[in-house]
Amino acid sequence: MPNVRAIPTLRRRRLGGTLRRYRHEAGVTLVTAATAMGWDDSKLSRIETAVARLLPQDVAKLLSQYGVTDPQVIAALEGLAKDAGKQGWWQAYGDVVALNYKDYLTLETDAESVHIYTPGLVPGLLQTGPYAREIIAGISTTHTSEEVAALAEIRKMRQAILTTRPEGRPLKLWAVVHEAGLHQRFAGQPFLMRQQLKHLLDMTELPNVTIQVMPLIATPNPGMLGLFEIVRFPHPWATVVNLENIQGGYFVEGTEDVKVFESAFERVVAAALSVDDSRQLIRTLIERNRK
Repeated sequence: MPNVRAIPTLRRRRLGGTLRRYRHEAGVTLVTAATAMGWDDSKLSRIETAVARLLPQDVAKLLSQYGVTDPQVIAALEGLAKDAGKQGWWQAYGDVVALNYKDYLTLETDAESVHIYTPGLVPGLLQTGPYAREIIAGISTTHTSEEVAALAEIRKMRQAILTTRPEGRPLKLWAVVHEAGLHQRFAGQPFLMRQQLKHLLDMTELPNVTIQVMPLIATPNPGMLGLFEIVRFPHPWATVVNLENIQGGYFVEGTEDVKVFESAFERVVAAALSVDDSRQLIRTLIERNRK
């Protein structure tokens, strides 16, 4: 059986891109940096393009060639070099998880906080299992029933990040959900949405979760253009924006582009109901769903 080159993990790509950025900022050529490390320049090129692995013990020496001596930056890159080849728990699901989704799950695992606006549905991190299955089946155009079940299971497993993590604090989540998505109904399952609303209300009790509802009568705001998600990381990693459409998600990076979405989220938050008023609206909708 022929050897198949594995696609570099997102962590390895981020590490390589960060090292290349520091080198460019320092004005150091590839040949100069590689020679100082005792490497062939092709080796450093492969590291920067995520083809080759960088050993954690080489990180500080390489960064010193670029004048980077911040202990926090060095420790962060050493940690990324150590974990760059690790595969997430979702790898057990194989090709059911698309490549861009795998990349997003890696980002979410490494993130410090996520700010998300959803115009028509409850965010994945706040969905119940039955709701997730119905939503995934409804929006999917290619998945089998078995794949839908697997994706719903993955969505539920993701949610552990809000309460427990092997290392570090739980993820901080700030979600703004449009009221229209809370009026969803499911044929043959009259109590499904009530269960989802009760779960949403329960999640507001977590200290690391903030939930606001965008009312039907809200003033015009950037959220009208669709779902977006701001994913933030500890220093020195840059913020990433995730956008989604029917074909999946894609990332927006770069300081100026990210600032546009951060400003947009501030305006979305300002147009939404307060946290307390949002809770009250959710309670009202739960009562209406008794019928």
